[in-house]
Amino acid sequence: MAEWIELTAADGHRLKAWRDGPAHPRMHLVVGMEIFGVNGHMRYACAQFAKAGVAVVCPALMDRVERDLDLGYGKDDLEHGFQLRARLPSGGPELDVEAARAVLDAPRVGIIGYCWGGRVAWWGATRSDRFAASVAWYGGGIAADRDETPRIPVQLHFGEVDHSISMDDVAAIRAAQPQVETFLYPGAHHGFGCEERPTFDQAAYELAQARTLAFFDRHLAG
Repeated sequence: MAEWIELTAADGHRLKAWRDGPAHPRMHLVVGMEIFGVNGHMRYACAQFAKAGVAVVCPALMDRVERDLDLGYGKDDLEHGFQLRARLPSGGPELDVEAARAVLDAPRVGIIGYCWGGRVAWWGATRSDRFAASVAWYGGGIAADRDETPRIPVQLHFGEVDHSISMDDVAAIRAAQPQVETFLYPGAHHGFGCEERPTFDQAAYELAQARTLAFFDRHLAG
């Protein structure tokens, strides 16, 4: 059953999180949100994993600067989200996703993130030892951290015509991390997996979701 829960990070910070999934899941994931909060799209994304038999926890990573954030995708929402992200304390998101991982009762837990949450998922691979596999969809900022060393298997997904992640950035990531499985979706824009954005691309979403589930099945089983 989907519900809000409360988490406590290692530094004592208390935050909300959205939990979804079956009682006996086939695997477990922490979901890294976009800068817009645990909004309708993020809860929808969680529900899709739940339908696939996956237990998920999506922590409210902006609770450190603004609680109960639930934004849409307009220009003002985007600017507000950017302002909040800039105020987040260094290391806070990493502690918060680790707090989410702690409530998932499984020896192997994956992390997936979207947009800014994709960068958080990358940090989950390079700065934490709590996760077993990581996936990022159109992860903004990964190029800046491309020289960090993943400790676990990683899979990345990018749109070919992303307005905020250039193909030069994708090429730089591939050059720095040739062992990372990286997919490019022709004609797809930033946010191609978000059903609330005008850039939603059903075909790209379905293919990326299938690849994501297969990747986690490979690395979280057992």
